[in-house]
Amino acid sequence: MSETTDSAIRPRRSALYMPGANQRALEKARHLPADCLILDLEDAVAPDAKAEARAQICAALSAGGYGPRELVVRINGLETPWGADDLAALNALPSSAAPQAVLAPKISRAEEIDPLAAALPKNTALWIMVETPQAIFNIEKLAARADDTPLSCLVMGTNDLAKELRAGLVAGRAPLLTALSLSILAARQYGLGILDGVFNDIADAAGFVAECRQGADMGFDGKTLIHPSQLASANEIFAPSEDEVAQARDVVAAFADPAHAGQGVLKVNGKMTELLHRDMAARVMAIADAIDAMDALMDAAKDIVTKD
Repeated sequence: MSETTDSAIRPRRSALYMPGANQRALEKARHLPADCLILDLEDAVAPDAKAEARAQICAALSAGGYGPRELVVRINGLETPWGADDLAALNALPSSAAPQAVLAPKISRAEEIDPLAAALPKNTALWIMVETPQAIFNIEKLAARADDTPLSCLVMGTNDLAKELRAGLVAGRAPLLTALSLSILAARQYGLGILDGVFNDIADAAGFVAECRQGADMGFDGKTLIHPSQLASANEIFAPSEDEVAQARDVVAAFADPAHAGQGVLKVNGKMTELLHRDMAARVMAIADAIDAMDALMDAAKDIVTKD
């Protein structure tokens, strides 16, 4: 279930964690400009609130109203007292209310994917957190499970990874760059989506922007977020700019021109352009079109709510 074709492309510029124990947050999420909502049963929920959070998330999914946003539920690990119950509750939902994906925490070995894949609701993808040193050493084997399971996305758990490494969460993220790069390489090898980790200092807008730009330059599809105030910057930075889209359209058009048939290198707007640039341009166009479609659906849903 890897995302290897343009038809499968969907925006994941922003993936906002929403605590399942916070009913108000679940309601508010219906109106936030997030590409993806991660309804959280794990880190954001205290042990004595797990059952209530599970019930609230299932009720929210059943009620719907989230429009085109991709809905993902982060469950508790199967080794905990709550993980199996989380999956059972999601399987009990009608198919129309099932999330698009289930996010599993602290997956470190390829064989840990099997019981998760077997217990997923029908037509639900599997996402996994990459947040341990063992996961980094096994990252190629983990990503390879996209070939025989519903695995479709890797999510970096940079807080837990830094804790395990005894590394500092510093500007520029030098202690984590090796792990981040290896994870991106594995994701791209197997056609997986991959999301960058969270930025903890909500008040540091400049630091957040810098880290988003770093993540986008590295090749991440988007960023996981902990607060709605981070949405606008993530959506802007992980989307192609107007200039990039215009150049991409010119590149694709140039190679499609019959006058250039059979040519492998062209000059487009003064830039030497090869076939590989045409392929890159086609993906930029597909992402831009997917973002436009997503924004249009959100606007339409907003209009319906306003009229009601």
